Amino acid sequence: MTRRGPQAVPDLVARARAGEAAAVARLITLVEDASPLLREVMAALNPHTGHAHVLGVTGPPGVGKSTSTNALVAGMRRAGKRVGVLAIDPSSPFSGGALLGDRVRMGDHALDKDVYIRSMGARGHLGGLAWSTPQAVRVLDAAGCDVVVVETVGVGQSEVEVAGLADTTLVLLAPGMGDGIQAAKAGILEVGDLYVVNKADREGAERTRRELRTMLSLGERNEGAWRPPVLMTVASTGEGIDGLLGEVDRHAAWLEQAGELARRRTLRARREVEAIALAALRERWSGTDGGDDLVEVLAARVAAGETDPYAAADRLLDRGGD
Repeated sequence: MTRRGPQAVPDLVARARAGEAAAVARLITLVEDASPLLREVMAALNPHTGHAHVLGVTGPPGVGKSTSTNALVAGMRRAGKRVGVLAIDPSSPFSGGALLGDRVRMGDHALDKDVYIRSMGARGHLGGLAWSTPQAVRVLDAAGCDVVVVETVGVGQSEVEVAGLADTTLVLLAPGMGDGIQAAKAGILEVGDLYVVNKADREGAERTRRELRTMLSLGERNEGAWRPPVLMTVASTGEGIDGLLGEVDRHAAWLEQAGELARRRTLRARREVEAIALAALRERWSGTDGGDDLVEVLAARVAAGETDPYAAADRLLDRGGD
């Protein structure tokens, strides 16, 4: 879209709300590019958000996240739900480009107007998500998606960040990959709401499920707390997917009943506000207005022993309040 002016954003939002994929794509591009129009975009979208259930799909590389997402989307569509998918791909450390292979693996839904699939590069962000993912979720929510699936990069121990974004976090593991031990190291046993042993037709699947159940039973939980189930699937054939979707729905109902949904979304909004505020502060410090990069100047003074790091930080905060 090449138009500019006050009508550009309202028109884009209206078209996205009407289900126009090109308008949704344009809005997410504005998010990824940190466009000057982004404040206006978020203000226009905000009244239409808060309806979509956000499902995070995470786990070590090779467990079948994209195949599982494809099967989950198929099941949701059978239930008549509109679905958005944000597939976060690893980025090249040299070009910043992403592999974006998830569009290929989820090609079954390419012609379905009620499924929107977007690949986003993590661009070096170590939490398994792109920095712009929360606002991209907001776009899909406002565009009328009933469920937004966020599939993370697959970088092992850094992937716990998705739990801060999702209403329901699904952790995928597979037999024969040492995943039980790896999961304990990564800390994902503390953040998952549902655990799935995918590729359950392989040898060792039942042993992996037993190990997971044992490790989950060791954690302390308050009375009435959610107790994560451990499920078995073969995503490539669809086996176990309907049962998994049933557990997603059961968890969504528990979130509402326990008041946990509001708590999680408030925490999510807090993190988003903090991230935006910090980004604005960094811009003020960076010398983008033609002045010196204050962080570099103060870092040089600290290294030279001319000031201490706390005093330097106070100076930065003083600049941030200008």
